[in-house]
Amino acid sequence: MARVIHFEIPADKPERAVAFYGKVFDWKIEKFQGGGEYWLVMTGRQGEPGIDGGIMDRSGCKTTVNTVGVADLEEFVKKVIAAGGKRATPSQSIPGVGMFCYCMDPEGNWFGLLQPEMPG
Repeated sequence: MARVIHFEIPADKPERAVAFYGKVFDWKIEKFQGGGEYWLVMTGRQGEPGIDGGIMDRSGCKTTVNTVGVADLEEFVKKVIAAGGKRATPSQSIPGVGMFCYCMDPEGNWFGLLQPEMPG
């Protein structure tokens, strides 16, 4: 079974969203060192229930996006399409993280698929 492993909050002014969520929930938020307008959000300590996420520039995506961890990215893209959804972006490699793409369900909701890098 595939699980939600990450969330993303789009923002017109990401720095404002970083300040808001940090102040309200005491989340630890750091600018992603891989470039771009992206901040990593740690919502709690390792080992506690819950997931971490990101805050990103809104550029194209209008709603909060959940990312689901999958064993084989392209296999799941095929499943999405067969079930009436579509791929929204090409697959891309995120160094140190894995292969990723955005998809859309038949209602137009975006979600991410992530095939994590294998250790070793």
